[in-house]
Amino acid sequence: MLAVNEIKEQLPHRFPFLLVDRIITIEKGHKAIGIKNITANDFFCRQEYFNDEIMFPGSLQVEVIAQLAAFVVMGLEVAKSKMPLLASINKARFRRIIRPGDQLRIEVSLKRLKAGIGKFTAHTYIKDELAGEVEFTCVTAE
Repeated sequence: MLAVNEIKEQLPHRFPFLLVDRIITIEKGHKAIGIKNITANDFFCRQEYFNDEIMFPGSLQVEVIAQLAAFVVMGLEVAKSKMPLLASINKARFRRIIRPGDQLRIEVSLKRLKAGIGKFTAHTYIKDELAGEVEFTCVTAE
């Protein structure tokens, strides 16, 4: 398990875009499970969206997924001393509104990694309810 200070040691992201609060499990080269706590104090909660509703935007859901995916490939030989970067979003489906007070559980799985290009799938949950699913690609860069 990694807490936020340990995450900050490995990712270059800082406020307001360090979105992973905790990493529960990392299996290098396979998968990772992490947590993002949604609070009314988050910067995006200052913006009301549809019908004056405050929600965690889909674009930031993809960002927190990509940040967690970095931990799946960091330290592997193909990505040694490189940082994985989001290259493409192939499919994204957001199935539920995520509001302040929710705890988002993110599960990222590496499907294929070749020549520094990784294909991933991710699912997000609020409790046991599917909140979103994304297929995406990351590339490693200096």
